[in-house]
Amino acid sequence: MTSDASLLTRWVYAFGGGTADGDASMKDLLGGKGANLAEMSSLGLPVPPGFTITTEACVHYYANERRYPAELAAQVAAGLKIVEQQTAKAFGDAANPLLVSVRSGARASMPGMMDTVLNLGLNDQTVEGLAKLAGDRRFAFDSYRRFIQMYSAVVLGLDHHMFEEILDEHKERLDVTVDTALSADDWEAVVGDYKRAVETELGEAFPQDPQAQLWGAVGAVFASWMNDRAKFYRRMHDIPESWGTAVNVQSMVFGNMGETSATGVAFTRNPSTGENRLYGEYLINAQGEDVVAGIRTPQALTKIAREEMGEKKPSMEEALPDVFVQFKAVVEKLETHYRDMQDIEFTVEKGRLYMLQTRNGKRTAKAALKVAVDLASEGLITRQEAVMRVEPGSLDQLLHPTIDPASDRQVIATGLPASPGAATGKIVFTAAEAEIQGGSAGAVILVREETSPEDIRGMDAARGIVTARGGMTSHAAVVARGMGRPCVSGAGELHIDAKTGEMRARGRTFRAGDIITIDGSTGEVLTGEVKMIEPELSGDFATLMQWADGFRRLKVRANAETSVDATTARQFGAEGIGLCRTEHMFFDPTRIQAVREMILADDEAGRRTALAKILPMQRDDFVELFGIMEGLPVTIRLLDPPLHEFLPHSDEDIATVAAASGLDPVKLKRRVEDLHEVNPMLGLRGCRLGVSFPEIYEMQVRAIIEAACEVAAAGRPAPIPEIMHPLVAKGEEMKFLRQLTDRIAKQVIAEKGLDIQYMVGTMVELPRAALRAADLAQNAEFFSFGTNDLTQTTFGISRDDSGRFLNAYIDKGIFEKDPFVSLDQEGVGDLIRIAAERGRAERPDVKLGICGEHGGDPASIAFCESLGLDYVSCSAYRVPIARLAAAQAALGEREKDR
Repeated sequence: MTSDASLLTRWVYAFGGGTADGDASMKDLLGGKGANLAEMSSLGLPVPPGFTITTEACVHYYANERRYPAELAAQVAAGLKIVEQQTAKAFGDAANPLLVSVRSGARASMPGMMDTVLNLGLNDQTVEGLAKLAGDRRFAFDSYRRFIQMYSAVVLGLDHHMFEEILDEHKERLDVTVDTALSADDWEAVVGDYKRAVETELGEAFPQDPQAQLWGAVGAVFASWMNDRAKFYRRMHDIPESWGTAVNVQSMVFGNMGETSATGVAFTRNPSTGENRLYGEYLINAQGEDVVAGIRTPQALTKIAREEMGEKKPSMEEALPDVFVQFKAVVEKLETHYRDMQDIEFTVEKGRLYMLQTRNGKRTAKAALKVAVDLASEGLITRQEAVMRVEPGSLDQLLHPTIDPASDRQVIATGLPASPGAATGKIVFTAAEAEIQGGSAGAVILVREETSPEDIRGMDAARGIVTARGGMTSHAAVVARGMGRPCVSGAGELHIDAKTGEMRARGRTFRAGDIITIDGSTGEVLTGEVKMIEPELSGDFATLMQWADGFRRLKVRANAETSVDATTARQFGAEGIGLCRTEHMFFDPTRIQAVREMILADDEAGRRTALAKILPMQRDDFVELFGIMEGLPVTIRLLDPPLHEFLPHSDEDIATVAAASGLDPVKLKRRVEDLHEVNPMLGLRGCRLGVSFPEIYEMQVRAIIEAACEVAAAGRPAPIPEIMHPLVAKGEEMKFLRQLTDRIAKQVIAEKGLDIQYMVGTMVELPRAALRAADLAQNAEFFSFGTNDLTQTTFGISRDDSGRFLNAYIDKGIFEKDPFVSLDQEGVGDLIRIAAERGRAERPDVKLGICGEHGGDPASIAFCESLGLDYVSCSAYRVPIARLAAAQAALGEREKDR
């Protein structure tokens, strides 16, 4: 479609016939699908002609009360004219009808989340023309019934189950079980019943005007950008609502025109393992939704895959050998061109191959690592590109247990290994139940005949997914892989009755609530709970992480206060501890009584007596941590929570604790009442404890320095403890605490006769601390930004209570993301920026890091890199994620500087 200078805005871009108005670089405007259709057309690949309505048109649609741009209708008409010329067909022509598909296409792939309409343009007249052109009346009416069902569900809002029930009644009457057994007359009868059902439900006939059908479908695709499942998916994958979706209108090609026609989905490499060989499925005499919706279980593409699966039906390589040779050459060309694993949709119409889509394929973390490392080794991409190719958050899939090979595996069913990993949980049969139980009572396995896009929330809540139908590229498989959930699909020997809450397999009956285990790597469903083992973080993982470490600047530490956490953190590559919360040590059952004695003491002398009991226990804790860290920095936060958290609160608990500990129950209750605060988060906690009761912090500082001396005296690498005072707001507070720390530390060092280095700093978690950072830096050698509390105090939002309303804020576009998950860079981030600048102005070598939950969030890590912070700290299991994200952030900053 040629550009028209008279048009203010171009909303439509054509493709097909070896040329295109766009290309792969225009993904933001044309969406991923449209940009790649244009690119494939320009490469001379067999792409059915069509046109793309831009994402900007969708944005305009929502910004203008769901009205289309004024110029859009004329541009769509011009686009249709080009398609008619290229296909030698006419849209709406009864004798020579052009039929089109109408598909969504956002910038980021959102499989199954938005709507599609196929076979558009069929009506009571064009179906007869299609029958004559194809020489196959059965095919024509099969296509028409598909169109009525799909259009009615997507555009008219009717329940698709109504149509399935009508079809089932016809099959029962005809005594057949598969769709292919229905004749032309049978399909014509089904079409008649479908149309009558529509008219009964809506009070008006099914639309016969192809133009009305087209604009109805375009509006439905735009509307689907805001459906519940799309919004949930966007939130889960951090896709902005403001992007909008494109609409792709493309001439139909038919995989359901007999035994020389087919449709399928392929990956250029295995999306579960990353193995470099063609992977995918196809169906003869079918349309695309038959494969991806899991309605029929498809067949293997290659002979070797068929043999490995033990399938009898012929592979595409065997059934359509000439087309397969052409197809293999095309997919190899696409992978080389895009320099990445491709996810491809294709159709074969009467022996002729057509490419309907290519995109960078969604893959498991294991596959992503292997593909990235292999492509770099093959010279297709650089090591920097390999590091940038792996989504940091996806590494979470690799950091959790899998089934122990030595376990007793009582297999109750076998399906396809659709998404690797293993999970144990209670059986639930509906997505709604998965949401309820997965959120409140723990691990569940969602067991379904097949999943649909509406199940997205339940799939997210479940630990794993099992379907009786569907293949390796079904909705369940694709979405599960993207979520990192183990999935077994196509387990045909399962007989599921969701209404009665039962599942039968191999002569056994299982009910909702029964425990099963699934192995998404083998496709097995097992009874009961099965032993798991920790993953091996070697091979491609180790290679990519080594490359990442070579590119990153930020150090990555872990939040840890137990030996298990610290050891795990070291195994995952942590370069120290960025937050050791000492109060977690106080809650230990072996020392909680001494802590309570300290709190109940009537005077300082009594408190010091109780603290003397705690001192050796604290010292042992730090000796253990320093030993594990072997000279790496360890940031220790002194006591932070309000003292009342260590006491029982109900009368029953007070009586129990008093009886067990020998404490006076009356005194215990009175002290609980004395410590009660209206708003404890902003009460007597943090450094206010150290100012009010200095003996507490004195004991902790002594324990830290004595532990450092003990480790050094034993000849092990000398630690450099970083003693951190929480909730500091004023320079005078910091000065008092610095003097306290130095006084005790120097006493211990003098007593031990050792030269021990240590640092004193603060956790910046109050807006005032950030704004007056220069005051703090006079006595603080480091700042650790406690972004959990800094977010709370900046927004005035309680993290514990925010779940009641944050989703509403996100849904309404007030918040783009949960600020407790991904750092609010404009507000909280601005405070961090101010604190960094003012702190460095006062003390140029002040060490800066963050230790809130944001320390493991890739977007927040990129922000920390942009400010030049020294380190991030996160939970032990997120250390590899932070290492990779830090490398990507550093590479991103270098790219900006070019």
